[in-house]
Amino acid sequence: MKRVKATVLATLCLGCIGSVALAHSGVKNPAVLARMENMKSIGAGMEVLSNMVKGKVAFDAAKARAAAGDIARHSTQTVALFEAPETDPKTEAKPLIWERFDDFTTKAGATETLAIALSQSLETPDDLNAGFMQLGASCKACHRDYKD
Repeated sequence: MKRVKATVLATLCLGCIGSVALAHSGVKNPAVLARMENMKSIGAGMEVLSNMVKGKVAFDAAKARAAAGDIARHSTQTVALFEAPETDPKTEAKPLIWERFDDFTTKAGATETLAIALSQSLETPDDLNAGFMQLGASCKACHRDYKD
């Protein structure tokens, strides 16, 4: 059951990754582009983990920890990249971010914390499945409220 949930979450995460790649075309505001590039990097790490969870590639603890580390490293930049209420016609960030910046900061911090923990503790496929589900749920919680 856990593997099925993780696989479903992995599929949803890959859908988010694809929409981010398309959104970058035509962005004129450099601050918005920097945010999108940061999210794209987080998405790339999630894709590595997702492919392992779904069994598309063999589980490799070292690669999974490295991907989680990349997610953590880029997650540390998220709040700073969103401090200024920059906008662009191509942005997917809702204005609600700046109206509820404390909540946004808390959710971004939770993702960072989970990614750091996963990058330091992941050893087995079960660790990956559990950690990926938590990390994906954290991403989804923020995207649900703050992404168009």
